[in-house]
Amino acid sequence: MPDIRIVGEADLRAHVPLDRAAIDCIEDAFRTLAGGGVEMPPILSMPIHDFNGEVDVKTAYVPGVESFAIKVSPGFFDNPGLGLPSTSGLMVLFSARTGLVEAVLLDNGYLTDVRTAAAGAVAARHLSRPDAHRAAILGAGMQAGLQLEALTQVRDVREAVIWGRNIEAATRLAGDLRERLGITVTASDDAESAVGSADIIVTTTPATKPILLEAWLRPGQHVTAMGSDQPNKCELEPACLARADLYVADRLSQTRLQGELRAALAVAAVEDRAYPELGQIIAQTAEGRTSDHQITIADLTGTGVQDTAIATLAYARIRKANAGTAFSS
Repeated sequence: MPDIRIVGEADLRAHVPLDRAAIDCIEDAFRTLAGGGVEMPPILSMPIHDFNGEVDVKTAYVPGVESFAIKVSPGFFDNPGLGLPSTSGLMVLFSARTGLVEAVLLDNGYLTDVRTAAAGAVAARHLSRPDAHRAAILGAGMQAGLQLEALTQVRDVREAVIWGRNIEAATRLAGDLRERLGITVTASDDAESAVGSADIIVTTTPATKPILLEAWLRPGQHVTAMGSDQPNKCELEPACLARADLYVADRLSQTRLQGELRAALAVAAVEDRAYPELGQIIAQTAEGRTSDHQITIADLTGTGVQDTAIATLAYARIRKANAGTAFSS
């Protein structure tokens, strides 16, 4: 039996930064998904209501890729009050030819954070105005910072506002991002004013009631909503989708069940029809933004193809660096 490589979070952070290669890797995954042939079963999702938690299992087989990943991703949203991170988990990489385990990536959710931020950058790259330079991030957690970091790699973002219900957390994050990214970043406890000055809006919370209202939107803005990945979550007022000139799903079958589209369909704010997917926009088999005045929305629920893509990239880099620990079964 071949050795299994066991890789800890420190090695993964060292070898898989949130860089252009990671963003391009996720873009390629979406393009491949649009091309057909990918096997991506529905998300296995289990709520743990007693402790404000959930566990998701995602996977995908991508033709032409030598491996596939199965990811287990817990999210326990009271953890910060215990001094613990909200997300954790791991990915297991298997040979697509033999089914044998190749690697166990003990990333504690790091690779999920990277691929989620990369997906936000891909959405902005293809749906926001090319001259967009002001961002509003609704949320003040780890993913909020990563989303802004990823945005700066695909758009000339010069100013950003971090909104959070906890203004102290938003202020801390804004200060960290100012230092790290070298751009103007401020904090706000007024979501409406934060959104009003933005070209790109990213929502990054586990909210179950809307934090972004339709009345706040203005022509030319792009919205990436990435927090709604459970049937009880909703970050956008359903009227936002009705107001948008273009709505794009990462995977339409998922957003109908647990994305912002689900909430909009539930109140008949929009019709249930064949909306374009992000991969189709990338592959140019569906029309994207056609005017600087359009309002565009990307509804990102997270896909198994992203996990296989980032895990495969990580494994290639880890092998090249001979990092991690070889385990003989």
